[in-house]
Amino acid sequence: MFRQMRKKDREIQNDDIIEIIRNNEYGILSTISSNGYPYGVPISYVYINDSIYFHCATEGHKLDNIENNDKVSFCVVGETCVLPDKFSTKYESVIIFGRAIEVFDQEKDIALLEILNKYSPDHMEKGKAYIENAGMKTKVIKISMEHISGKARR
Repeated sequence: MFRQMRKKDREIQNDDIIEIIRNNEYGILSTISSNGYPYGVPISYVYINDSIYFHCATEGHKLDNIENNDKVSFCVVGETCVLPDKFSTKYESVIIFGRAIEVFDQEKDIALLEILNKYSPDHMEKGKAYIENAGMKTKVIKISMEHISGKARR
C-alpha cells in the first residue's frame, strides 16, 4: 500500500523518528481538495499517544478537504545543513500518512493543553483562560498514523 524507501541507507528507525516529531515545532499538512488539487499548509502540532494533534478555526480550506477526504500526509523537517562543497544537504525528515478526524470533549481539552505546554509553557494560566474563552471557536484534529517513515543524512 505504501512505497518502500528507495535509499535504505538513509532510513531511520522508530526512536529517531519520534525524536524528530517531538523536537520540532512545525509540520506541513497535505490534503486533497474536492477539485483534486493538493493543498499543503504549515501547522503547529503536538504528538500524543502515537497521534498528531493540531488546532484550527472552525472552518477553512483544510477542514473542507478533510471532510471530503480524511486521508492526509504530514511532513516534519528537522535539522538541515547545506553542504555546498558536496552539492548536498544534511537533513532529517519524517513523513506520516494517516486519517484526520475532529476530536471532542476530554481528548480535545488534553490536546489543547499539550499545545499550550509545547508552545507557551511559561504562560499556562493565561493560556488556560484563553482556551476557555476560545474553545468553542476552535477545532482540534487528530491524525491517526497508518504509516510513518523517516530519512536522514547526518
